[in-house]
Amino acid sequence: MMRIDKTKKLRTEHDSIGTKEVPLDAYFGVQTLRAVENFNITGMKMHPELIASIAQIKKAAAITNYEIGQLDKKRADAIVKACDEIIAGKMLDQFIVDPIQGGAGTSLNMNANEVIANRAIEILGGEKGNYTIVNPNDHVNYGQSTNDVFPSCGRITAIKLLNKAGQQLERLYKALVKKAEEFDDVIKMGRTQLQDAIPIRLGQEFRAYSTAIRRDIARFESAKQEMSKLNMGGTAIGTGLNADIQYCQKIVKNIALISGLPLVQAYDLIDATQNLDGYTFVSGVVKACAVNLSKMSNDLRLMSSGPRTGFGEIHLPEKQNGSSIMPGKVNPVIPEVVNQVAFNIIGNDMTITMAAEAGQLELNAFEPIIFYNLFQSIETLANAIHTLVDNCITGITANTERCRNMVEKSVGIITAICPFVGYEKAAVLAKEAIKTGASIRDLILRDGLLTKEQLDVILNPYSMTEPGICGKPLFMKLPAIQNKA
Repeated sequence: MMRIDKTKKLRTEHDSIGTKEVPLDAYFGVQTLRAVENFNITGMKMHPELIASIAQIKKAAAITNYEIGQLDKKRADAIVKACDEIIAGKMLDQFIVDPIQGGAGTSLNMNANEVIANRAIEILGGEKGNYTIVNPNDHVNYGQSTNDVFPSCGRITAIKLLNKAGQQLERLYKALVKKAEEFDDVIKMGRTQLQDAIPIRLGQEFRAYSTAIRRDIARFESAKQEMSKLNMGGTAIGTGLNADIQYCQKIVKNIALISGLPLVQAYDLIDATQNLDGYTFVSGVVKACAVNLSKMSNDLRLMSSGPRTGFGEIHLPEKQNGSSIMPGKVNPVIPEVVNQVAFNIIGNDMTITMAAEAGQLELNAFEPIIFYNLFQSIETLANAIHTLVDNCITGITANTERCRNMVEKSVGIITAICPFVGYEKAAVLAKEAIKTGASIRDLILRDGLLTKEQLDVILNPYSMTEPGICGKPLFMKLPAIQNKA
């Protein structure tokens, strides 16, 4: 809880609850202090992008209210200048309310209103707290409600963070494509349910990862479109009470100009005020991406396991010592941190889902916890992808010979023989190979089922990783199944 230093100069402010002493040099006011006393929850501050977004909204509101004659030029210019300073990153220390708060975001809205008002008062030559010059509610908040400001600044912030995360996804996609090309001729054993299946190229695996990430990139674009619909102009419950019709028509357009984002006004302001399914959609998109990244990280840890007693098919960059007791041990720390980020995002998604469901009638009061978790999910996802690309993906190397050796020793290649000797005979050979340790090739030649020339074609590992082999000329010479079954 914030404590007022009684040795410093104070000013007295009042609200509908009563009076309170505020530090004389503070830009925040009485309503902000009450919020700090009420909501000492996380010990953290609002996300800087959220603060910048609410300042952009307040700037747009001042411009709009001036354009329609509801705010004089002197006050409007001072408010705009104060907002520009906040957008530039100044006075962030004056935004002191906790991210998790009751009141559906009123605490942040009033924190912003008070800081902007007091800075505007200063710009106009007055003393902080003299709200006859610029009033937090009557001037800075004119035509607005927390219930359209807070959701809208949350959506704008989500788009900004999605843009940053999307840039990292693009980097990951390109890195994976590059590795797919680099590993295109590396043959390894494919596995299903952790058991030997049939051969695959390492490049094909990395190509599949890149395809999944490409889907994530497309979903992120859909998420940004979902967040682009603002309920500004709806005021308290979406009906637009106390908002001038011209203001309603102009406000979102001005926010779009100021933010540089493709924002539009929601088709149904009442729906946009009371229903938060858009956030659950975005959280689901982020979760889906986290699941893809975590599955990929699981694969990287498995393929790099050992290095001598595990799969040992790839080598991950060595980033730090893996043990305080086991010399030389190196752990897959980057995939591990990506896994952990994914676990946290999945948990955040559940919180967001429950908060969106818990709304009642004309308003959902739980946007603060939605924003806190959603912003954390998007931002940590972006950070995890950044380290995954720079500290893992780009430095992965293939243990080519070990990969090929495991393919040649595997029983899984019997699948390629099956069309030519029949399933039943192939199963008998597979069991014998597992029991005796003999190779599938040796058993086929021993029984005279196929010739060496035919086996060289059928068991070419590269050929087994692409469809349509039977259309190749040499296969026209192969015996039909019924001739050898």
